[in-house]
Amino acid sequence: MSEARVIRLHYLLRAALLLAFALYIAHLAQQDTLHYYIAPKLARWVRLCPVPLALMALALAVQAFYGKGSALCDCEHRLPRSFVKSTALYSLFLFPLLLGFLLPDQALGSLAADKKGIILSNLGDGHPEASAFDTSDPYQQEFAELARQLYAQPVIPVYPAIFSETFGAIDRYKQQFEGKDIAVTGFLYRDGTHTDPASFAVSRFLVQCCTADATPFGMLVEADTTISLPNDTWVEVRGKLQIADYQGQEVIRIKAVSVTPVSAPSTPYIYTSPDSIAAWHQLLAAQEAAKMAK
Repeated sequence: MSEARVIRLHYLLRAALLLAFALYIAHLAQQDTLHYYIAPKLARWVRLCPVPLALMALALAVQAFYGKGSALCDCEHRLPRSFVKSTALYSLFLFPLLLGFLLPDQALGSLAADKKGIILSNLGDGHPEASAFDTSDPYQQEFAELARQLYAQPVIPVYPAIFSETFGAIDRYKQQFEGKDIAVTGFLYRDGTHTDPASFAVSRFLVQCCTADATPFGMLVEADTTISLPNDTWVEVRGKLQIADYQGQEVIRIKAVSVTPVSAPSTPYIYTSPDSIAAWHQLLAAQEAAKMAK
């Protein structure tokens, strides 16, 4: 086989791979499942990727079929000449693509939490300096203000839009929040150390960029009766906050009054909020508007 024919064949293979990736991304966008893999702030850009990928595939295909032999080159990157080496090279791209098409699109769950390890304390540094919700650290003032807003509620709602910030504020001011009522929704998770059938964690995955950096974290739950629900069951937990010792670490725990199975949300992951206080007021306003509309 001549040098030009080898290069044309590689052009066609690359065009096919680019087109396959374009189709896969378009499929995810059409099925509204991109949120299983990337954060919303990136999804808007990824949705556009099929267009440039398809154009690149078309350009390579045109070059392969109609390009002059003198214009064909491997761009100073020597192409594999044997079938085995070529197969190994393109399998690196083909294998994850096949997995994407063949495996079901679903949210991360307890198996991923087992691998990553769940976080039961706040996600940042800093500790409260006084019994009131005060701090001299400017980087912690948002948590202190959010803690004040949360404490004023008869039942603390944990909204998905500020899920991690709510847990962070409560964890920083454990003593103040002890005895407060709370309602939170997440998936049920027990790791290998949980031998008590009445104990588990109500959890969610925090995604910064994509599921590769997803962090499982949540809050311990202790019920009065055995909870026979399996891992990954989505539940709404209502109860009172209390301080507990977990593996030598002081954490906040929910003494459950009720554990109710619920449907999994359409967007199971949570994301950080650039301004949790503004988001909190928007959520309260939306809640009041919904009440008035009834």
